[in-house]
Amino acid sequence: MIKLVVYLGNYGIQYEKTRHNIGWLFEASLNNNKAKISKFKALYYKDTNGVIHLLPQTYMNNSGESVIKAMQFFKIEINEVLVVHDDLETQFGSFKFKVGGGLGGHNGLRSIAGLTGSKDFHRLALGISRPARGDVASYVLQRFNKEEEAELEDFFNKIHKQFKEYL
Repeated sequence: MIKLVVYLGNYGIQYEKTRHNIGWLFEASLNNNKAKISKFKALYYKDTNGVIHLLPQTYMNNSGESVIKAMQFFKIEINEVLVVHDDLETQFGSFKFKVGGGLGGHNGLRSIAGLTGSKDFHRLALGISRPARGDVASYVLQRFNKEEEAELEDFFNKIHKQFKEYL
């Protein structure tokens, strides 16, 4: 049973609509309009089912700091955590749920695994595709192109039902 959902992203206006912030964009698409509390170096809220939704306010590479503090405070085990994140290896417009596995060079996942001592958390990987060429770090910090941005709403709507059932 999922008790904590973590949406990965970077804070700051310059990152708002970047590929790396697709986790935050997905959370915004849920239209829950819940007031968020600032604690654990994060913003969080509880939904009507008691699930905690956490948006770390650290940079991506330090996401684990928020996650471990929230887990300790709410007494949540690693197998009760779902992390929503960008995934280079998944085609844009596709998504996958999984538990555990490799970190795929994702520094946010690496931070969470490092500070919790486990890779055995649930994941919702949101596809951003790998760039055909060029620097991956620059690519993930770029905004979506116009075509991708136009498709985000449909992409997220496609996920909503399965996401709610997963919780």
